[in-house]
Amino acid sequence: MPLRIVRLGTPRAPGEGTRIGTVRRPPRGVPKAEFGSQNWYDVWYPLLSPSAELMAQGQQAQSDK
Repeated sequence: MPLRIVRLGTPRAPGEGTRIGTVRRPPRGVPKAEFGSQNWYDVWYPLLSPSAELMAQGQQAQSDK
């Protein structure tokens, strides 16, 4: 089974399967009932998201470039 990582809100590819949201906080201003129809995600698993510490390390690494 192929796996693709996409940015939240990007248009769906033809035949694309279920989108799994792994962000800690859902998008602001988007009702939960519209996450799938607006190409955010179909199911939400916030516990799979990177920790705050890991995100800080990634942001620091980007700013060091």
